[in-house]
Amino acid sequence: MSDTVLELPRGLRDELKEPLGPIYTDTAALLADAGEPLIAVGDMVTYHLIEGGRIPDLALVDEQTKRSAVDGEVTAAIGGFDDERTVENPAATLTAALLSAIRDGVESDETTLLDVDGEEDLAALPAVVVAPAGASVVYGQPDEGMVLTTCDEAAKERARSLLERMDGDTERAFELLGE
Repeated sequence: MSDTVLELPRGLRDELKEPLGPIYTDTAALLADAGEPLIAVGDMVTYHLIEGGRIPDLALVDEQTKRSAVDGEVTAAIGGFDDERTVENPAATLTAALLSAIRDGVESDETTLLDVDGEEDLAALPAVVVAPAGASVVYGQPDEGMVLTTCDEAAKERARSLLERMDGDTERAFELLGE
């Protein structure tokens, strides 16, 4: 049984469709604009960054894209990380294990791959909150491309606000993130 800290309420779903930054379809252009560290959320984003020559400092994958299994070629290409861990995180939730693993991955000097048993879709929000100023969080915008979020104060405040409006223990979530 997972230790769920936050759950996505139905009323917040539409707001999450608004990207936290510009959308890119060209990986090279995204990488040219990205800051450090680079955090990737999603199998296809991670795949495109690796294919573009950059292993993310932290990547979260769940072997799914748009609710279907990713192609074996994509899964096979996602590798080369210093550390790989599996964490449990059911759909539309953020668990204690995932929040702690995101914090640990951001703080690590090694590249880290988190293989999420469940769903990693909401992980961009805590990643933006915990990442240092100037870092980049990249996640997929279905049927549009990759969203590049620069972790500045405005992006961090928006991510915090979204997390605060989720159901559950917001205070504990921020504690797990070291905030």
